[in-house]
Amino acid sequence: MAGLNCGITLTLLGVLLLGAAHLPGGADALDIGLPPGSGITVLIKPRTPPLPGKPCYIFSRTYITTLLIKSGERKSLTFSCQNPEDHFVIEIQKNIDCMSGLCPFGEVQLQPPISVLPTLNRTYIWDVQAHKSIGLELQFSMPRLRQVGPGDSCPDGVTHSISGRIDATSVRIGTFCSNGTVSRIKMQEGVKMALHLPWFNDRNVSGFSIANRSSIKRLCIIESVFEGEGSATLMSANYPDGFPEDELMTWQFVIPAHLRASVSFLQFNVSNCEKKEERVEYYIPGSTTNPEVFKLADKQPGNMAGNFNLSLQGCDQDAQNPGILRLKFEVLVQRPQNESTVTYVVDLTNERAMSLTIEPRPVKLSRKFVPGCFVCLESRTCSPRLTLTPGSKHKISFLCDDLTRLWINVEKTISCLDYRYCHRRSYYLQVPRDILQLPVQLHDFSWKLLVPQDRLSLALVPAQKLQQHTHERVCNTSFSYLVAGASLGQDLYFGSFCSGGAIEKIQVKQNISVTLRTFAPSFQQEVSRQGLTVSFIPYFKEEGIFTVTPDMESKVYLRTPNWEWGLPSLSSVSWNISVPSDQVACLTFMKERTGLVCKTGRAFVIVQEQWTKAEEIFNLEEVLPKPSSHHHNFWVNVSNCSPVSGKQLDLLFQVSLTPRTLDLTVILIAVVGGGALLLFALGLIICCVKKKKKKNKGPAIGIYNGNINTQMPMQPKKFQNGQKDNDCHVYAVIDDTMVYGHLLQDSNGSFVQSEVDTYRPFQGPMGDCPPTPPLTCSRASTVKLTSEEPPPGFSPESESEPYTFSHPSKEEGSHGNTDVPLLGAHEPAETGE
Repeated sequence: MAGLNCGITLTLLGVLLLGAAHLPGGADALDIGLPPGSGITVLIKPRTPPLPGKPCYIFSRTYITTLLIKSGERKSLTFSCQNPEDHFVIEIQKNIDCMSGLCPFGEVQLQPPISVLPTLNRTYIWDVQAHKSIGLELQFSMPRLRQVGPGDSCPDGVTHSISGRIDATSVRIGTFCSNGTVSRIKMQEGVKMALHLPWFNDRNVSGFSIANRSSIKRLCIIESVFEGEGSATLMSANYPDGFPEDELMTWQFVIPAHLRASVSFLQFNVSNCEKKEERVEYYIPGSTTNPEVFKLADKQPGNMAGNFNLSLQGCDQDAQNPGILRLKFEVLVQRPQNESTVTYVVDLTNERAMSLTIEPRPVKLSRKFVPGCFVCLESRTCSPRLTLTPGSKHKISFLCDDLTRLWINVEKTISCLDYRYCHRRSYYLQVPRDILQLPVQLHDFSWKLLVPQDRLSLALVPAQKLQQHTHERVCNTSFSYLVAGASLGQDLYFGSFCSGGAIEKIQVKQNISVTLRTFAPSFQQEVSRQGLTVSFIPYFKEEGIFTVTPDMESKVYLRTPNWEWGLPSLSSVSWNISVPSDQVACLTFMKERTGLVCKTGRAFVIVQEQWTKAEEIFNLEEVLPKPSSHHHNFWVNVSNCSPVSGKQLDLLFQVSLTPRTLDLTVILIAVVGGGALLLFALGLIICCVKKKKKKNKGPAIGIYNGNINTQMPMQPKKFQNGQKDNDCHVYAVIDDTMVYGHLLQDSNGSFVQSEVDTYRPFQGPMGDCPPTPPLTCSRASTVKLTSEEPPPGFSPESESEPYTFSHPSKEEGSHGNTDVPLLGAHEPAETGE
């Protein structure tokens, strides 16, 4: 009895558990029945990837995860969870055989209706099989379809996937969403159409119909209808995979008569052909050469009026290395513009190394339709981007509603590699008139200047002085010049320069690129006044030399090249700064420290007066120099070391001019000193006169030579009295050196050298050469060198400095008055009274 009770208890427990598992899914079971011979199958299967968490099951007589219902069957089912749409999907497939019987043409119905299906993500599939000679056409009612890339989702979740056949191989025609331009798709040898509907969508119609057509003799034809301005993006079959070998695919475009269409290839690849050639063909209304054949790499037609066809033709591919043929393109339809009827001529026949590109400006993407901007060559070949090659004359027009959306970029190369021919040659950098007359704004015109390596350098001389763009003084002009290095492996940016500054010349060591960049359409009026001349000059080793002539009106801000990234390692730059004779220049460094840390070598800034050659050398790892005044032209040289990463050298300094004035205290001291000197001179003269008149002192020290003949030969005697009766032998003044000259001789009989100073002659043009920086490996601290303190080891005399002045010094053995200079005047001595 106990065993029987236990069995009854277990049976009841199982029934209760089964009811518990079934009740949460709802007490109402779904009953799905398919008519016999309908060719429909229903498959309910788990979604991929599966939802994590508690599993959900289908209950149809037993618990299962997959349920298949075939034509002529009827099954009931429930789910063990309350959210089966998160766990399962349903596929309803209908096979239509048009090879053995008549095809059910016309509007396609959704069978079975959604009212008898569970609320799951649904996919309706129609698989139509037809003979190769039969064409099938899918016609889509409103809204039309819009092609998207494989894997892309549609905003409303409703997706159409269409495939065709080539023998037994399936070919993917494309994936489509709603709200597009595709109205019909024609195929041959069968079609497979899949409609994906989300579980919350209650759509109960398929939205398309099937029609019977004659053979189309190609893979497919896609019709795209435009009712107004707009664009459509379309892709070749199997995109992004390869287009079937040696197949033909056509797109037909229906365009209103008042609009114009242009084609742009967004992405394409070509395969390796053994036979034939891959190409695109256009049938354009009004063309006398239909079909017009283009390679995929060619510029495609634009500004086309009326309907047209585009076809993609494949080739016989190499079996070993077939490659991939694929194409993604855009068709843009818009109203014709006034500029489309105007033709502009750009003559580049005399150019040999210049390219001109007209292209769209970078803009933010917008979801709204934006009419395209196209540049048309010979009014037929249109594209958003057009490059004109040198050596030819080009005729262009524009198909664009707003030409400010385009700009022009030009690059020209000027090279001179023969040292003998290039030396001292110059070129004037200017924009050709054919470019300035175009209705599109010039953005960049770049000149690439090339010179023989280590043989020549370059000098840039502007018609008007330039200003360097800095944060302290910004360029507000309509254009500027960007100067950067152009040598291989060289990353050196000298800066941005505009007119209205103090820079008269820029000299660079090697190849450079000079770019005229515009910022406003008004640059055409200003650029005519600002020219730039480039000259080939002898080679020098500095990275750059700037010649600067400041003005009184404003301060000059100058900074080292590569401001954003730091001056390159072991490089040197100089500034030659001119100071007017009636002005004083104030040199100010804009910060106390550079923050530079050298890994090897040392970095210096040298300030050198060009007139006196006085130099100040400062270590850039230490405190920068304080503001200094300069009355004459001077050099500023910056030489870098090999810095530690992240501790680069960037230096900004300022030069300003003020009128040269004399201090009142200095004037008073000069006046008082001059008066005292005058009084001293007068007193000295009076003392000398009184001293001469003193008789009791006797004559001055002298030497009497009794053998002197006081009578000129052949002249009567002028002195009738004897020497003993007069004082003609008494000298008024005798030079000390005549008396004590023997004391200045050494043991060898030569005179002892006195203290001397030297006159150093001018050695060449002032200011041509910047100061030579000290060795980068030197670790000397900051020093100051002046002309009064020559460097150690410097000899005060040389054979090349022939002018020497002697200064008398008092010796122990000299006595008497030494006011008369050593080299006295050769005048007759006055006789005593």
